[in-house]
Amino acid sequence: MTSPSPRRVIPLKTEPPSTLGSADRKAIEGACARLKALPGALLPILHAVQEELGFIPKDAVPLIARELNLSIAEVHGVVSFYHYFRQHRGGRHVVHLCRAEACQALGASALEAHAKRSLGIDFHGTTADGAISLEPVFCLGNCALGPSVMIDDKLQGRVSAQRFDALMAQARLPASKS
Repeated sequence: MTSPSPRRVIPLKTEPPSTLGSADRKAIEGACARLKALPGALLPILHAVQEELGFIPKDAVPLIARELNLSIAEVHGVVSFYHYFRQHRGGRHVVHLCRAEACQALGASALEAHAKRSLGIDFHGTTADGAISLEPVFCLGNCALGPSVMIDDKLQGRVSAQRFDALMAQARLPASKS
């Protein structure tokens, strides 16, 4: 007769506690409660969370997964697949710069270089003062008026380097003046 093999203890890795504040947690739970009955509710919930918080916090993923009965990997996969979803807090204003062919034909490449140089950031970055995040987009549907940018939800066409600088100066003004 052989003796039983000794028991091995496998340590479990515990997740660190959530860093979500109560207001953020409430916003996430509210979005889930409002939208989870929709067919394909994950995307509307992610859009609602980003609209409310400005990004999808890492600690929101397990909450959303639990509410929708999905795995954390499934929710994380959607957040990381779609470039629209920010995984880190962005600037007070988000500038989407069109990179599509029509805008490139009208000077978007030069505008991109100017934007990166004048803001001191690359795509997906945020200025040191936290005012502006710069994001690429591959069509704003404003092809005849390129190069185009969208600042928050406001579309701007025929943007030159000088006009870009003026728009950024306006975006940096205090909220009551912009």
